[in-house]
Amino acid sequence: MPKPRLLFMGTPEFAVPALKELVRSGYPVIGVVTQPDRPRGRGRRETAPPPVKIAAEGLGLKVFQPARAGDAAFLETFRALAPELVVVAAFGQILPEEILYGPRLGCINIHPSLLPKYRGAAPINWALIRGEQKTGVTIMRMDDGVDTGDILLQEETPILPEENYGILHDRLANMGSELLLIALAMLQTGTFQPRRQDGSLATYAPRLTKEDGLIRWDAGAQDIVCLIRGLSPLPCAYTFLAGRKLKILAAAAEGAAAAGKPGTAAGETAAGLRVAARDGYVLLKEVQLEGRNRLSCGEFLRGCRIAPGQVLG
Repeated sequence: MPKPRLLFMGTPEFAVPALKELVRSGYPVIGVVTQPDRPRGRGRRETAPPPVKIAAEGLGLKVFQPARAGDAAFLETFRALAPELVVVAAFGQILPEEILYGPRLGCINIHPSLLPKYRGAAPINWALIRGEQKTGVTIMRMDDGVDTGDILLQEETPILPEENYGILHDRLANMGSELLLIALAMLQTGTFQPRRQDGSLATYAPRLTKEDGLIRWDAGAQDIVCLIRGLSPLPCAYTFLAGRKLKILAAAAEGAAAAGKPGTAAGETAAGLRVAARDGYVLLKEVQLEGRNRLSCGEFLRGCRIAPGQVLG
């Protein structure tokens, strides 16, 4: 059975393994749609191509970068391409009905959560921030809702204690690329039994804001560590030290009763700096002060002393 002609839509690094796997497996990718290049750097004078564009050009694929997928000019291009299937992975735009329902085999999406949990823009981050013990990848048929379509295939995986956002992101991206190939084979042979999502079980993973990263030291120590894991290595949880932003990239929770008000530095140990939380201590292991390099806490404290009793935040 010939493989369907497909159009791939994705933007960030998460989508790259799926695109590469499609090409490696011989699927006729007739085009790649991604977001426009965006400003970057200080002053935002330069523009940077999205990771999917870089990967697609390296694979010799045609790239399209519409400002909006629903623009008339792009929809004309879409009709000319006439894909039999659209595969979406973190594209980042709402798709018009013509793309969702026009192709013969429909429009399917790789979503890094166990839907209906964590619908939305940042499922990996929020699963870690909220202390989940497991997550997974869902291949779903897209509809006009936000991650509400029927589930075609789903794979669960535990969240390992040492995993932060960056590590879990990469693992789920690779899982998604492998699960996609299984789903495509099933889609071609019609062996799917689509499963409707139970909306009453839905939880949401909204786009992260700058304020989401601010550490509130009056929270529980484990909750603070979950926040740090969920935002590391980017965009990073942060606090303030003498008025300067201090990013926290790695930390651990200690259950001993804390002395002093939340945010109080309680002294350096061989493993890092202890900071009081509501119900214990957060041991800071890796930090980055505004304008400086990322360092282990020990290295940082050799050049920037934090006296016991000093308050962060």
